[in-house]
Order: sequence, then C-alpha cells, then structure tokens
Amino acid sequence: MSQLAYAGNQGMSANPFSFDGYRIQRKFFTFLGRDFQIFDPSGNMCMFVQHKMLTFKDEWNISTDATQRQPLVRVKAREAIGFNITTDIMDAATGSVVGTVRNKGLKSMVRDAWEVLDPSGNVVGELMEDSNGMLRRMLPTFFGMPMIPGRWHLAIGGQVAMEIVEQRTFFVKTFDVRMHSGAVDRRFSIGCALLALMKELRRERR
Repeated sequence: MSQLAYAGNQGMSANPFSFDGYRIQRKFFTFLGRDFQIFDPSGNMCMFVQHKMLTFKDEWNISTDATQRQPLVRVKAREAIGFNITTDIMDAATGSVVGTVRNKGLKSMVRDAWEVLDPSGNVVGELMEDSNGMLRRMLPTFFGMPMIPGRWHLAIGGQVAMEIVEQRTFFVKTFDVRMHSGAVDRRFSIGCALLALMKELRRERR
C-alpha cells in the first residue's frame, strides 16, 4: 500500500490536521525569513512554519505554534540543486515518510508542477498550479496583492484531494485551502500546500 495512506488509517486523533479547510497567511514584507501562520475554520492559529531565507537545502518544519517547540511534520528536499528535486514529507516524531513529490523541472517554468510518487518511485498523482503561471510571473504585485491570484490543486489517482486559492489582500499574503473528503493524509496535503507557497516565496526574492 502506498505511503499516501488515508488519514483514517493513520491512527490520528483529533488534531490540527482534522479540519476540512484552512487559511494560510504570511506578511509580505519581512527581512530575515518568512513566517507562515495556518488557521483553522474558527480563525485559531493551529500550525506555524518559519522558512529561513538562506539555506543550502530546502528543509523546514510544520510546528504547533510560533515557539516551534513541537514539530509535527518535517519537509526535506533530497537534493540541494537540480531541476527535478525530490522532497519527502515526514512525520516529525517518527521520521516516517507520509508522501513524496518530485518537481517537474523545466515544465515548472510555465507553471509550478510536481509529481506525487509512491514508495517505489511510481507517479501516482500531481501537485499543480492551475492559474496562468507565466502571466503571473510577468505581472508585479501591488503591496503584496497579486494582479492574478494563484490557484493550485493536489490530485491522487485522478481524484482531487486539495485545492488552494490565493486571496487578493494587501500586505498579508492569504491563501485558502480546501480539503476533499476521503482524500489522503492531511499531513501530506498541508505539506504540499506549503511547498507550493514556498515556490511563490522564492520567486518574490528574485
């Protein structure tokens, strides 16, 4: 069975990954890094990510709060440089891999795209930008508000598991995430959502 096991098979109790919808926010203007705050449907912050600006290999944790004392998920790239970088999304406590994605390299120059891999390296799904990626890259943002909001989806076996929609807001980048019922492990889905938003972050630095 693929490591992309259904959440019901993971033995997870009610936790930050139990919701069907999330809002992810980060301030547009920061200097030493980017802080991502993940909110539940009631508006409570349930997870936190700090992404450092200067790292040799992409690696970061999803934690319970801004203290980062309790990491929940670890996202780690296998390679530091390359067109087809493979990234593992792991349970921070056990180190077990809950899912793997591989960047589609040159194809991502048009729109961001990753392949979802099973433990044997077979392609079983996709993480894909749905908005006009090339045009979005050409148009500047206005105090953090995008001219063309971004949209992405995660699909496994042809079934959509998650959708991400960027909101048009000033100064704070805001993304709404919707999970589909019966989809894959939410730890993997949230990790994929943040991976897509990290790509947006790296583009802003240029």
